[in-house]
Amino acid sequence: MERLSIYVMDSRLNIDNNAVENSIRPVALDRRNYLFAGSHEAAERSGMLYSLLGTCKMHGIEPYTWLKEVLHKIADHPVNKVHELLPHLYGK
Repeated sequence: MERLSIYVMDSRLNIDNNAVENSIRPVALDRRNYLFAGSHEAAERSGMLYSLLGTCKMHGIEPYTWLKEVLHKIADHPVNKVHELLPHLYGK
């Protein structure tokens, strides 16, 4: 019983884990949505796009702005330097 009520004695501990659950919710929803992508290839493409947009967020880049610029530049960009357009190199 003592272990169940330890959060009452330590104000740093939360009674619930809502913050953790909210942080993983998009991953769980995406995983469920991939089941209905239409085909394996479509699910892979969706996963790649989500990964790129997630990388933008991780680096503090506005995903819409990054995607808009990349789509504008990619037609004239050399194929052997396409890695330069990835989010982690954006603006460098």
